[in-house]
Amino acid sequence: MRFHRYNRDFAFVKAPMEFNKFTPRDTLQYCLGSTLYMPGTKDIREKVINRQLEVTSFVMCCEDAIREEDLPAAERNILEHLDCFADLIEQGRLSHDDIPLIFVRVRNPEQFRSFVSRMTARQASVLTGFNFPKFNSRNALGVLRTLAEANRRFNVVLYGMPILEGEEVAFRETRNQELLLLRNILEPYKELILNIRVGGTDMSSLFGVRRGINSTVYDIMPVRDALSDIINFFSRYNDYCVSAAVWEYFRVYKEDDIDEVIKRNFHNALIKGHDIVNPAIDGLLKEVLIDRANGFVGKTIIHPTHAKFVNAMFTVVEEEYNDAVQILNTSGGVVKSADGGKMNEIGPHQRWAQKIVERANVYGVVKNEDSVLSLVLGHRE
Repeated sequence: MRFHRYNRDFAFVKAPMEFNKFTPRDTLQYCLGSTLYMPGTKDIREKVINRQLEVTSFVMCCEDAIREEDLPAAERNILEHLDCFADLIEQGRLSHDDIPLIFVRVRNPEQFRSFVSRMTARQASVLTGFNFPKFNSRNALGVLRTLAEANRRFNVVLYGMPILEGEEVAFRETRNQELLLLRNILEPYKELILNIRVGGTDMSSLFGVRRGINSTVYDIMPVRDALSDIINFFSRYNDYCVSAAVWEYFRVYKEDDIDEVIKRNFHNALIKGHDIVNPAIDGLLKEVLIDRANGFVGKTIIHPTHAKFVNAMFTVVEEEYNDAVQILNTSGGVVKSADGGKMNEIGPHQRWAQKIVERANVYGVVKNEDSVLSLVLGHRE
């Protein structure tokens, strides 16, 4: 896998790297990008085989995306997908580099145990891991033990991605204690945790609210507070990658007047709230800008056309990349940035620089913020 494959002619300052499920965790945790959720009953084998998916990771859902009576069919479908991809790798028709990172969103701890018990090592060889919805301090330890046992049984790394979305995290009076419990429970299993995910929609529903197309999840104050605390507990010291909340609107863009759109000064339009593409995409871009500023890496999506927008927004611009490299290659003190426009403090900016360089390796480096829109719309630099 490699980000931005749809725009092969784009002139990156630094091209994105190749990766697959066997890439070391410290790098792979940055590689999820825009993670597409879909029902576990959906057949996407041909799209993967023909390399038609623009996402680098997807989740086949056995929980909210399907009816309970459809669970057996979803499980069969997922296992058939894994068998199919394993067959094609053995035949030399596909490689692990050709397959997106595949995850299964389990329904509950009992279904997770049952599903893993019916998996084979061959199927596990093409699966990257599992998403755990409604993850809380009561069910966490059992889920993590099942995950660790699956790793031992199949002798291959299968990662876990807890989803924090329940009342314990959403409600103020229980949140800090719950997050502290979860952090302590997760610590012994840290090498098996690829990503912490958040359920913005589920938390919004607890308060009977929903963000509109012209607002972001950060405009919903109780949800914003919960997201802030999740970042505080899990993103400190770059301990975990935390992925941002799903964008709920389907509307996409039309490739009309691409050159004219690019000329609008993308970054200024984004900051000032001016029209860019259309309300749904503009809202997504604005939300990702805030996601990124707060340290989230990657985002859940529900429409494949959103993938290129999210992934482009996580590219690194040349100026910040140069700052990060300068910081990591300087022993201490304070230095003037290469462009002369800012002060780089070596100690305080170390963790920021480490995260920027990781993002640059995975998503690539572009000239400036306006290059992001050139990349996403397939425009040649």
